[in-house]
Amino acid sequence: MAADPVVQAVMIVLAVASVVTWTILLVKILGLALAKRRLRATLREIRSSASLAEAAQRVRRGVGARLLVEAEEELSLSSGLPCEGIKERVAIALGRIEVMAGKRMASGTGILATIGSIGPFVGLFGTVWGIMGSFIAIANSNTTNLAVVAPGIAEALLATGIGLVAAIPAVVIYNALTRSIASQRVMIGDAVALIMCHLSRDLDRCERGTYGKVGIRMAAE
Repeated sequence: MAADPVVQAVMIVLAVASVVTWTILLVKILGLALAKRRLRATLREIRSSASLAEAAQRVRRGVGARLLVEAEEELSLSSGLPCEGIKERVAIALGRIEVMAGKRMASGTGILATIGSIGPFVGLFGTVWGIMGSFIAIANSNTTNLAVVAPGIAEALLATGIGLVAAIPAVVIYNALTRSIASQRVMIGDAVALIMCHLSRDLDRCERGTYGKVGIRMAAE
């Protein structure tokens, strides 16, 4: 409480950064756990479905539902067109949703990377300022008594410690979340692959060369 105002400001900034880090961890853990459970259920439903239409009926929530809806919409717009073109356009549409889902999962992790990168340097700034204050106190008092320099050195070391407390968890949490997000992106890629397999089979069941007139549900019938 008796530290220099600049050092106090540094400590407050680092304390806020630490709170932000743990808040992001809590929010991301809950969100990614729920998304992972939905993705696993989605993969089971798509894999056990006999057609794309059946998969669309079973999957109603999450990124899997968006993928299936996008595939249905593209099939509806491509009615009567060659099958190869349909597959290409559906793959492009699903790839766009896959990228958007990955960005959504990674939102907020950039803040952790920033805190982990600049936290030690912000603490170091507080350290330099506190030591500078100690030297100024020595010059003003014309003495090297420990009682004169101790307060500035103490607040400098405290600023360094708070910087490390803010930065180290941010780096660890960022790496852990990055690995979790990467594994979920793989699961989304698996869902896209299963949907494309269903699409290919459904198109092969239709008249060779063109798709049916009413889209995905006609293929399922």
